Amino acid sequence: MSFQYENLAQLDLWTSFFKVTPLELPAERQMRPRRISGFIRAKAQPAPETAVPAAPVVVADAGAEVTAESGGKKAAPPVEREWVTAQWGLVPAWVKSASDARLRSLKLIEARNESVSTTQAFRDAWLAGQRCIIPIQAFYEDDLRAGGKPIPTRIARVDGEPMGVAGVWSRWQDPETGAELMSYAMLTINANSHALMRRYQHPGSEKRMPAILGEGTYDAWLTARQEKAREFMRAYPANWMLANPVENKKDKKPKGLFD
Repeated sequence: MSFQYENLAQLDLWTSFFKVTPLELPAERQMRPRRISGFIRAKAQPAPETAVPAAPVVVADAGAEVTAESGGKKAAPPVEREWVTAQWGLVPAWVKSASDARLRSLKLIEARNESVSTTQAFRDAWLAGQRCIIPIQAFYEDDLRAGGKPIPTRIARVDGEPMGVAGVWSRWQDPETGAELMSYAMLTINANSHALMRRYQHPGSEKRMPAILGEGTYDAWLTARQEKAREFMRAYPANWMLANPVENKKDKKPKGLFD
């Protein structure tokens, strides 16, 4: 799986595509482990101050009254989302020291969908429903098919739109200083049979790819019951993705005069 992804370049992309607005652009455009960017989660709703009356009358969208006894239902309101500044590289809440947090986070940038609920580092976040969306413009993989030096490859959507990757998040507090750190990890899925992603990573190894969510599933992913959450882990269609080798500046050096 990739150890680098690309942040969105303009604040209005967060607003228009993900319905959140960070106070400012993340400082890092090219994200690597333990750098600071952030994630999107469902905003916690305050507990009601008074009890809700039994069998209330619900006014449907069309204006007709529908009572509880009639079995009528009203569509759930959109989920209110919020942006949380955080580190890429999850730090479990039970970590005891800052030095341990630094070491662990480098290895915890991704969580396997198949084992996220049982792996010690991610289990608590998953069981607590601490799911998130990680906005990315592209991610990078090494093309090793030709042998020799790996060729970095940028993978993005064909139409140039951003992608929302499923993730889990954690809140850690330094026991010595009391400082709080928010962190996150991407969820990945098996890509052995994916028409595009099976080309990358080491030959003979299991292929993995980010769990890219469909735009229409964002709210459902953030609020789904735990037993339903894995239903969102599906391979993003290969024909919606575009892979381009990253140009090396050395390759552009003019030849002739200074050879």
